Order: sequence, then structure tokens, then C-alpha cells
Amino acid sequence: MRIAVPNKGRLHEPTIDLLERAGLHLENGADRKLYADTVDPDVSVLFARAADIPEYVADGAADLGITGYDQVREARADTVSELLDLEFGRCRLVLAAPEDGDIETVDDLAGATVATEFPNITRDFFAETGVSPDIVEVSGATELTPHVEMADAIVDITSTGTTLKMNRLAVVDEVLSSSVRLFGREDVLEEPKVREVRTALSSVIQAEGKRYLMMNVPEDRLEAVRDVIPGMGGPTVMDVANGGGKVAVHAVVDERDVFETITEVKKAGASDILVTEIERLVE
Repeated sequence: MRIAVPNKGRLHEPTIDLLERAGLHLENGADRKLYADTVDPDVSVLFARAADIPEYVADGAADLGITGYDQVREARADTVSELLDLEFGRCRLVLAAPEDGDIETVDDLAGATVATEFPNITRDFFAETGVSPDIVEVSGATELTPHVEMADAIVDITSTGTTLKMNRLAVVDEVLSSSVRLFGREDVLEEPKVREVRTALSSVIQAEGKRYLMMNVPEDRLEAVRDVIPGMGGPTVMDVANGGGKVAVHAVVDERDVFETITEVKKAGASDILVTEIERLVE
């Protein structure tokens, strides 16, 4: 099975890091190579432009692909299905216009010109609104086009909005919300290896922001400790060899709850509290 991943850019390193943490360690995958094996002899990685990955998957050059949702929508890859939101690379495609101009709503763009690197997404957006501007495809520096009279507005990617502000552009409407996702061709979705890869990647995502708590608790204080532990279901309780009336309590909690949880379980009688990171979590 072959997984297509971004070969460069802002999505490359996070994608490779995710594969590594999921146990799919890359082998012989030096820079400038098109392919790399993984420790799983049945899984290899294909490096490609993020925008080309949906087509690689749809055409059968790869079985799975990791790229932005915006790229899949732009490619109109109808035979490609989403398997998992990988929860990084978040961004928005927005409709923006000069902040000191006359365009304040989508309706103001009737008969106007809109520049974008995403013509298909932009056409779909305006088709839903019933407004029909002239859409001009550009290959870069989209935010400059209104200032050189190439366009009245743009549809472009933004993460923080800083670039738009620097170029005196204001958001008129949101066109699409995107993040990096795992996609697969429809004819391979039920294959065991595809399910294994999805589970492996999902286990890393599930572990994000979680911590594993271990502590010793007097048996007569167990219910009090249980009552103050948040998290996934109830804690695991185990006997302690020569515990002297104590049991071991293990629990998974959100990282943001760790400080308060430690304080509360100590008040309830817990001791010897240990907090560790979780690399993977299969639910």
C-alpha cells in the first residue's frame, strides 16, 4: 500500500512526524527521493506536491493521501473519501476585498473580478450564493491583485489574518474551513491495511493533550479519589503487592486538568502521584 504525502512546504514536516509517531518509521527516505519504505513491508510513502495528492490517489498511483481538505475540494476528486481529520494545518479560505473599498458583502461582487489560486472552490462558492463575478486564476501573490487593479477582490488562504491586514484587505466572507486529512480511494477503504494505518494515525491524535496519572490510594479513600478524577471513563484500580491497605489508581485525563486533578486527589488521600505523557491512545 502506498501513502502520498507532501514533499515540501509547511505540511511536510508535521506529516512525517505524525507517521513516525504512529509507528510508520521511514527507511531510506532521503531528500529528493520520490519514494520511501517504512518499517512495515506492506506500506511505502510517495512524496508529491500537496496539490497533486488527490489526483495521485484518484488515479491509483497511491492508495491513501495526506493533504489539505482545500486541495481535495479544488481537485474535485470525487472518488476520494475522507478517512480522518489529522487536526493540523488548519486554515481558512476567505473572500477578501480592500478595506477602504465599496465591497462589503458577497452581493457587491456581481459583475466584479475575483482573483484566486483556487478557481474551482471559488466557482462552487459563488454558485451557491447566486452571484456571478469574473474569476481570474493566479499562481501567487493573490493579495496584491486588488492593489494593481487586476481584481476587485480575492479568495485566498489565511491562518492568522496577518497577511491580509498587511495588505489592507478585509474579510468579506468565509469560503471554506480546511485542515490536513487522511484520504483514501473508495475501492480500498475496507482493506485491512488501510484500517491499520487509520487506527495508527488516529491513536496519535487521540493521545494529543492527554496525560496518564498513576497514584497510590488508601482503600478507604478510593471512592473519594474516584469522585474527583475527570477523564475517559472511570479510573483503573489495581491491587498493590504488600500495599498495606493501598491500591494503585491509573487514569487518563486532559492535560489542562492535570494541575487541578493532582491538587484534588492529594486532598482526597492519594500519594506517590506520577504523571506521564501518552504517545498513542486506541479507543
